[in-house]
Amino acid sequence: MNRTKADDHTAMPELPETGSVFQVSWPVRTGDIHTDRSLRLDAIARYLQDAGFDNLVDRGAMDTHPLWMVRRTVIDVFEPVVWPDRVHLQRWCSGLSSKWCSMRVRIRSDGGGLIETEAFWINIDPKTGMPATISEKFTAALASTAVDQHLHWRRWIDPESTTTPSTETPFPLRSSDFDPFDHVNNAIYWQPVEDVLPDELRSGPFRAILEYTRPIKRGEQVSVQTGTNTLHIDAGGEARASARWFALAPNRNDQG
Repeated sequence: MNRTKADDHTAMPELPETGSVFQVSWPVRTGDIHTDRSLRLDAIARYLQDAGFDNLVDRGAMDTHPLWMVRRTVIDVFEPVVWPDRVHLQRWCSGLSSKWCSMRVRIRSDGGGLIETEAFWINIDPKTGMPATISEKFTAALASTAVDQHLHWRRWIDPESTTTPSTETPFPLRSSDFDPFDHVNNAIYWQPVEDVLPDELRSGPFRAILEYTRPIKRGEQVSVQTGTNTLHIDAGGEARASARWFALAPNRNDQG
């Protein structure tokens, strides 16, 4: 499957029968859920971060590959995960290049929840802050499941596109929203998406996509431009991240 020609409606690669698949599980907490007890999008994004960190520790790669930057996250909610429940995550590489990769995470719950995700991650050199080559040893594990061995970056959302009709609202940031590099944590960007998702979309399978353009730093004034099914998170007169969402057909990636 050639992922270089993918767009925002492309189905995600399936769970491989062989290769390196990392697995981890934990209980859903009350801090992760809506008032209706379903798992929030920003909580899902944190789960992806936590699974990625645990995966690096499991592979003994924290010293060689400690810093990764996400450029896009795709979340397909087929059956909501609800509290109280326990989630089981399976994480594997679906696409690979010398300095970046796409990582699939399937989230299932004991109560029948199913969420499929895929994120585009770039390996960053902590000293230079620039994309860095993934080591040969680490590449071998990633390549064991990658369906695309020549992964390229291609935007799915135009950060300059207008959201018509649109509304603009301020998005105040708190000290707890920032990571050790004084950038807004990528999970925080999902909070405005949560605010505008229509209830009718949540009632069936849906896809939400978030692409990051530039980090938001402490002290910047942030606003959200919201349209019918898109939004842009702006700072300094430019879109720093953009999101899009739409309904999915009921068929789902549930093999394996």
